[in-house]
Amino acid sequence: MTETVTANVHFHRFDDGRELAWREFGQGAPLVMLHGWSMSGAVFSEVASALAADFHVLCPDLRGHGWSDHGAHYSLDLLADDIATWLGAIGLSRVALLGWSLGGQVAMAMAGRPDLEVSRLLLISTTPRFCAGDDWSHGLPHAQLLVMRRQLQSKYQQTLGDFFDLQFAGEDLPAERRHELLGFAVRRSRLPLAEDCLATLEILAAGDYRSLLSALHGPVLIMHGRQDRIVPWPAGRMLAETLPDSQWQLLEDVGHAPFMSRPALCVQLWRDFLK
Repeated sequence: MTETVTANVHFHRFDDGRELAWREFGQGAPLVMLHGWSMSGAVFSEVASALAADFHVLCPDLRGHGWSDHGAHYSLDLLADDIATWLGAIGLSRVALLGWSLGGQVAMAMAGRPDLEVSRLLLISTTPRFCAGDDWSHGLPHAQLLVMRRQLQSKYQQTLGDFFDLQFAGEDLPAERRHELLGFAVRRSRLPLAEDCLATLEILAAGDYRSLLSALHGPVLIMHGRQDRIVPWPAGRMLAETLPDSQWQLLEDVGHAPFMSRPALCVQLWRDFLK
């Protein structure tokens, strides 16, 4: 690595030579946190530090994000394969799994696999289908994703900055808190390449992962913010209504990233669920 990497970032090398990066906090029962589109495991630094007294928290960077290497191909299954291979390499076969947004879709793909025991699943601002369709009204219009794709191609960094702010739309986020979030959630890592953003955006735009739900049988906490402008909260409610052993938490006055705007509340709710 030629860039400066934060001290608690570790690397696993795959057989194809790519590296996957992850951050590590605390000791105890393993809790794996999977981040969302265009972000990295650094987004969880604040809440992971708070949970470190009770859990061994691991925050990997997905393929093509943060310090993890670019991949030649992208799909939800390939993102899940990377995480499953890494967990096997570090000797973890039973974990609690938390996924946020795109990371929630990766978590759903992993939770149904026979080679990994997911003791508890936490889905934050997660949907099985990102775009609206004839039989799915709880998503964004596909045209909005097309606009975002064009913006990434012409105004890459500005588009990522606008997306970061969209995560807090509808909230009263003080300017100093935004600055603090940028400090640990963005600047402690590196931005993904535009091509990786476009490839993973396609996973969201084209994907319909409702078929994964039938394989999810364990305890699930589903958390959503009512002000979410990226994944409408009724998508989370649908998950809660579909999954038999689920708890539903709808947070008022909260947007797409509740653990960044309400970290103490999220830590309390997550700790209670994980006990």
